[in-house]
Amino acid sequence: MKAMVLNKLRTALAWTELPDPQPGADEIRVQVLACGVCRTDLHVVDGELPNPLLPIIPGHEIVGRIDAVGHAVHDLRVGERVGIPWLGHTDGTCPYCLMQRENLCDHPLFTGYTRNGGYATAAVADARFAFPLGETGSDVAIAPLLCAGLIGWRSLVIAGDVQKIGLYGFGAAAHIIAQVIKWQGRAAYAFTRPEDATTQAFARGLGAVWAGGSDELPPVALDAAIIFAPVGGLVPPALRAVRKGGRVVCAGIHMSDIPAFPYSILWEEREVLSVANLTRKDGLDFLELAPQIGIEVKTSIYALQQANAALADLRAGRFEGAAVLVP
Repeated sequence: MKAMVLNKLRTALAWTELPDPQPGADEIRVQVLACGVCRTDLHVVDGELPNPLLPIIPGHEIVGRIDAVGHAVHDLRVGERVGIPWLGHTDGTCPYCLMQRENLCDHPLFTGYTRNGGYATAAVADARFAFPLGETGSDVAIAPLLCAGLIGWRSLVIAGDVQKIGLYGFGAAAHIIAQVIKWQGRAAYAFTRPEDATTQAFARGLGAVWAGGSDELPPVALDAAIIFAPVGGLVPPALRAVRKGGRVVCAGIHMSDIPAFPYSILWEEREVLSVANLTRKDGLDFLELAPQIGIEVKTSIYALQQANAALADLRAGRFEGAAVLVP
């Protein structure tokens, strides 16, 4: 197999030939068809997440076709197309797993962070954490749904059954979830970098009822806001944008420090909370719903060997929507 490998933090990935991985008893191996490039991959490469497995193959938005299964795997078959997400393994025995909160497992493994991921021609995954995809939809369009879509979905559920929802940072996740919000008959308000007219027009084209800079207040008080950009400085303006009793959801796995802010903008029962990882139920619920919505995923395609360029373009904001690597 070939892979783009991170050998040392804050360095370029290296094009590497490796022995084909063999699945364990409870695992599957897939030939990778597409792998999305997620901002979390940047956090891994840039050393912003603690204690990654090194060397590591990044990538956790994997669409692949099974070509080998372990002897204890009975519900997935060779030839089946599956999706492999960020949460790659849980212990099943810790208090959080027993409370049906496996996204908070005490001993998890994460694809592309603490177990090898999908910036490769092949990948091995825990069969319990592989989602059957069927044959509808292109590999490239589905890949970003496996993290940008899933974390966006979990964030939207946590935001609550409300009508007016702000989206701060209109990248891969927000451009998917804006379409879900519109399909549900709710209203999305998009916040971008100040004066970013191109992204604001992109947001309006996907159904946002208003789009403006993150330094602006929306035309109405919001019921909830979801912050996708990893910028702690967005928490105070999001609090100012939501109504009394409103909720601000921080959707990223990593965020810069939240600056001090006056208690007055938190008062009146506003809330700030975070989203951590996802559960298998999140994946099953969203992937069943996505075809009904008809989500249009805007993608920029890169060859696997161009992973460093894709990461650099993501860091610089040089594309709209999501980047996808294709071996």
